[in-house]
Amino acid sequence: MLALHIVNETSRLRAVVLGSAINNGPTPKAEEAYDPKSLEHILAGTYPKESDMVAEMEAFNKVLQKYNVTVFRPEMISNYNQIFTRDIGFVIDDVFIKSNILPDRERELDAIQYVIDQIDAKKVVRPPEEVHIEGGDVILWNDYIFVGTYKGSDYKDYITARTNVQGVQYIKDLFPNKVVKGFDLVKSKIEARDNALHLDCCFQPVGNDKGIIYKRGFREEADYLFLLNLFGKENLFHITRDEMYNMNSNVFSIDTNVVVSEKNFTRLNNWLRANGFVVEEIPYAEIAKQEGLLRCSTLPLIRD
Repeated sequence: MLALHIVNETSRLRAVVLGSAINNGPTPKAEEAYDPKSLEHILAGTYPKESDMVAEMEAFNKVLQKYNVTVFRPEMISNYNQIFTRDIGFVIDDVFIKSNILPDRERELDAIQYVIDQIDAKKVVRPPEEVHIEGGDVILWNDYIFVGTYKGSDYKDYITARTNVQGVQYIKDLFPNKVVKGFDLVKSKIEARDNALHLDCCFQPVGNDKGIIYKRGFREEADYLFLLNLFGKENLFHITRDEMYNMNSNVFSIDTNVVVSEKNFTRLNNWLRANGFVVEEIPYAEIAKQEGLLRCSTLPLIRD
């Protein structure tokens, strides 16, 4: 059995589900795009090729293996995108929560059922139908659980709005001993540079007391100020609109001092190294064209 344990984003990683780009299927049609960045690349003819994405994910896998992390991969579904495992489920403490995802992605959960079967069934939960929540919107910080959401009355009109206010309440009810804080995120159906698809697209902790943040990803300045006060301005790396678009906050921690990052994130990677981090740089710019990066591709199961 897998003894799940995830209380933050940065403790030493022991087991993870890493997505797969193999047999990823043809380039989607414009009307099939789930987000504005994918749509932009579909229309421009620059949507990523499967061979490039497979190579990028293998580079990620090699880094995880280097640190002796147990890596599970989804079972293969032909002609199907299985890269972003963070969307389909997530772990808080010792509980595996299945996401209520977009209906046509349900098969992705079936592809990791062999992993879920290794978890105590009493520790696997599925929210009720009216609760929408995806793992990219859930960030753990010890006693805190940060949850990205969209509070606009037009929530149902936004395919980019993935976690609703009922999702925040569900996490509050499930973990009454934690401080659960919802963050109202900026959404756009047409401009990827103004769309925080998930909370980890505009904020993520690194190390023991630091974080990467994009101020304009929050609809309410009070939400940004909450994080500024919690972490301290000197501990936060502020990214630009273009850096947010390129997914600079969507790196992935293997340990409190080890961060996997995209090799083109020069400014961020220099800051990380200046603050004592080991930065494992890999190519991931093709996968980034689908508005997801390193954290999106992982579903951590066990950390120290």
